[in-house]
Amino acid sequence: MAPEAELRNRFLLKGKEAAAALNEPETTKSRICKTHELEGHEVAIEGIIYDITSFYHPGGDSIRIFGGNDVTVQYKMIHPFHSSKQLEKMKKLGIVEDYKTDYQFGTPFEREIKKEVYKIVPKGNDYGTWGYFIRATFYILLLAVCEFIWVRDGSSVPLAIVLGISQAFIGLNVQHDGNHGAASKKPWVNDFLGFGADFIGGSKWLWMEQHWTHHAYTNHHMMDPDSFSAEPMLLFNDYPLGHPARKWYHSFQAFFFLPALSFYWLSSVFNAQILDLKHRGAEFTGMKLENDFISSRKKYAIAIRAFYIYMNVISPFQHHGPFTAIFHFMLMGVSESLVLSTLFSLSHNFEGSNRDPTTDFRVTGEPVCWFKSQVETSSTYGSHMSGWLTGGLNFQIEHHLFPRMSSAWYPYIAPKVREICEKHGVQYAYYPWIHQNLISTFAYIHQAGIGSNWELDPLSGN
Repeated sequence: MAPEAELRNRFLLKGKEAAAALNEPETTKSRICKTHELEGHEVAIEGIIYDITSFYHPGGDSIRIFGGNDVTVQYKMIHPFHSSKQLEKMKKLGIVEDYKTDYQFGTPFEREIKKEVYKIVPKGNDYGTWGYFIRATFYILLLAVCEFIWVRDGSSVPLAIVLGISQAFIGLNVQHDGNHGAASKKPWVNDFLGFGADFIGGSKWLWMEQHWTHHAYTNHHMMDPDSFSAEPMLLFNDYPLGHPARKWYHSFQAFFFLPALSFYWLSSVFNAQILDLKHRGAEFTGMKLENDFISSRKKYAIAIRAFYIYMNVISPFQHHGPFTAIFHFMLMGVSESLVLSTLFSLSHNFEGSNRDPTTDFRVTGEPVCWFKSQVETSSTYGSHMSGWLTGGLNFQIEHHLFPRMSSAWYPYIAPKVREICEKHGVQYAYYPWIHQNLISTFAYIHQAGIGSNWELDPLSGN
């Protein structure tokens, strides 16, 4: 049996069946446990427990951040061409007896889209281009110059706006590729760029805990931390009428949508999660964030955050009175927030987005195609110019299909992705201009707020 077929056929195996799939007697397995009993140095992939501490990972030690969890989906989305041969490089420790999955891999749609895309961007050549690194260098230098002037000469209204936007560009163009392991084959390059998250008010490790979980389970009704990250202020999920998450003020959320997003920076910089380095949204989905790797990074995360607060929040008080200083750093934070959070909110919140891609699994028990779900929960807008400004994140469909491919390649693969989606009857949401996506997002936010998609139509019989 081909390795790919072997993987597909093994996704529902449990207990003795999983042991048999490993071609090893069950009695030789050192442990049989449930997923929540995994230890911090262990991960489970397709029901098999592996030790990650004794494994040299070519992509760096960032994989250890998810120690203690089932990482089947994360593993497959980052390694789309791996087979059982790669897994054999890790030490097998046992099996989890409660393994199950909502998603199916190896579907005809997935196989064709990978085959055609990697004709355009061959495997191993899908990292950052010279153009990407020139762009990233420009944004890093822009931020460094703005920060230098901010601290040495003092803040001002124009500088606050430019500094905020420059930090947003780091979030979009630099740290994002780095923390996806997409910028370079060299882990230290990705780590260096990934720390850009810490120099815009976030945290590399908290970001990975949340964002990788979001990528694996986009718009999943229970597993996507981004889908409920703004609650109770905003509803991104389109809950049924009468759902306890619904509040009276959500009927007006389209009116305060942007003002609410403007507080993103403030809620990130002064978030106590930096103290224990556990992202609450990821924890809420069931991710365990108790392992030695996370514990060892706390002191660095706190130190960098303290440095960031001094540079961006404290230093204005050294040049201005308290009211002016507060106004300046808040204006900087609002500028960053509106650029970052508005662009991110477009990606999965629009009219026609699949807000519950695993419905069929819950109804029929049949796992859904993960690649199909990524397309139908995301949108793409604009083209090359939007890509230069957003770090390629306007190509959200392509990004979610190939999250470890550098954003520099997304404009080149987008036409082929669209073509294959049309061939397989997969919904591909494309907006030629960003304002069209923005209008659709506002419409969806309003519909989700008032629950109009759940209202009965007495004339239709529904």
